Amino acid sequence: DIDHLNLRVQKELVEWLNWLKADIGFDGWRFDFAKGYSADVAKIYIDRSEPSFAVAEIWTSLAYGGDGKPNLNQDQHRQELVNWVDKVGSKGPATTFDFTTKGILNVAVEGELWRLRGTDGKAPGMIGWWPAKAVTFVDNHDTGSTQHMWPFPSDRVMQGYAYILTHPGTPCIFYDHFFDWGLKEEIDRLVSVRTRHGIHSESKLQIIEADADLYLAEIDGKVIVKLGPRYDVGNLIPGGFKVAAHGNDYAVW
Repeated sequence: DIDHLNLRVQKELVEWLNWLKADIGFDGWRFDFAKGYSADVAKIYIDRSEPSFAVAEIWTSLAYGGDGKPNLNQDQHRQELVNWVDKVGSKGPATTFDFTTKGILNVAVEGELWRLRGTDGKAPGMIGWWPAKAVTFVDNHDTGSTQHMWPFPSDRVMQGYAYILTHPGTPCIFYDHFFDWGLKEEIDRLVSVRTRHGIHSESKLQIIEADADLYLAEIDGKVIVKLGPRYDVGNLIPGGFKVAAHGNDYAVW
């Protein structure tokens, strides 16, 4: 174990980070198992190495009901993510992985898309509260891949990407999905839609519908995304929008 409260440890780690930055060319940090040391310590490492980007892995369990499914209200879960960023410094480069969104999406795409509208009418994950500091993802090396600890439903992975790549927050793409699953072209199409229309971490999200079999949302008045098997949604799509990407139970206009 590393004693992060030891001043010599802090000094040597900061020196190592600055070496990685100056000599190797890294410009961002991922804080693994950030629950294992305080946000105050992470703040020291960030403040003294000045990365352009930093993201923390704060993976805690969602709140579950008696049916074994996540409660609709996950405010305590996302509050923990927000608190970490607040303590490290809200004006700096610190962000956290949006595990709240990941957990809700996992269940929502299995016929419970109503979960994607929180009680306040906004997105239910961290992106509903502080999207500029939320890094969204579908799976990572822990949740998916060989470790398979909390995998996204494998036949609905592209619905996950249709969501995170059109929504606020900073989305990241899992290597396995992109290179090993044959999803490169589909993911690329969604990335190009995001880029072309300037969707960014603080884009404005308007949720139009959130039912069991349909989630429909408009982002920045430029992009509309549909998840779910409901096919007839033409009456909900404003004139002038054309399909830019589509696949199994998702479409983007």
